[in-house]
Amino acid sequence: MTDLLSVARLAGVSRATAARAFSEPEKVRPATREKIFFASQQLGFRPNYVARQLRTQSTCMIGVMVPTLSNPLFSEQLQGMENVARAAGYSLVIATTDYDSERELAVLENMLRQRVDGLVLTVANALNSPCLALLKRESLPVVLVHNPSAPAHFITVSVDNHRAMYQATHHLLALGHTRIGMLAGPMRQSDRALLRYQGYRQAMIDSNHLPLPLIEMPHHTQVEAEPLRHYFDTDGELTALLCSNDLLALSAIGALTRLGYHVPDDISVVGFDGIALGEMVSPSLCSVVQPTHELGLVAIQSLLKLIGGDNVASRELDFIMRPGESIAQAQH
Repeated sequence: MTDLLSVARLAGVSRATAARAFSEPEKVRPATREKIFFASQQLGFRPNYVARQLRTQSTCMIGVMVPTLSNPLFSEQLQGMENVARAAGYSLVIATTDYDSERELAVLENMLRQRVDGLVLTVANALNSPCLALLKRESLPVVLVHNPSAPAHFITVSVDNHRAMYQATHHLLALGHTRIGMLAGPMRQSDRALLRYQGYRQAMIDSNHLPLPLIEMPHHTQVEAEPLRHYFDTDGELTALLCSNDLLALSAIGALTRLGYHVPDDISVVGFDGIALGEMVSPSLCSVVQPTHELGLVAIQSLLKLIGGDNVASRELDFIMRPGESIAQAQH
């Protein structure tokens, strides 16, 4: 079996230099490092990371917990995370939780047992999270993404959900809509949806219009047609619908179409997240766009600084409003 000494001999360096190229590559000159890596490939040598972990007490692994990968928001975010982590010599351990707090706790315990060097988490509801209660007793570096409601001692990376939905509501009001509703999944499972609903309510109140109760669906990304019918079979039927995420908005457009309504002629629909799929459908989806890739980059960059002992502040990233064919002037 090929050993490190054989790699060193082929590369024409000392064993210590070869070892350093794998354990601390930034301390080896690029030309020398490339010779060592080339020699290792030629000989089929793989460094023993387990031994290095025992020696350095570092696994070079980062635990990442997200609610789901079915929403492109999180998969796009993970691409940004993986790029930065890999460049720094870290691997990601990824798990999904399906917005379930008990599942979150089980995932967290498993990651702690794997001795990850740090965590990037999106919990269902940071206002009441068993995970965050547990992490208060741990010394592990942690960054939360999409959870600005977390206790102040946690570092968070997010957009201003309240302000984003406030602006989206005003966008519809400017088009003459006054009978505007908001659609979301189970509210107790998403502190982001709560902030977005509060933004909608505040915009309606500030414009002297009546905010309506939340239209709550049993799933975060799927709309059932029949529960929607009630909101359109009355004299005060809605003319616009805000949705807490893009997949829910796209599902709502399908449900409304099956009920015989036309988007945007009969009702305007706005999403939240700005996933690429929204631009590929017809009508294209008007949406609040989150910088998903940048959220992933900033989260890992912030965590690496925490791991290195640096001071890090929470970050609030910018959002934009993406126009689309799913909204139109209100018909009076």
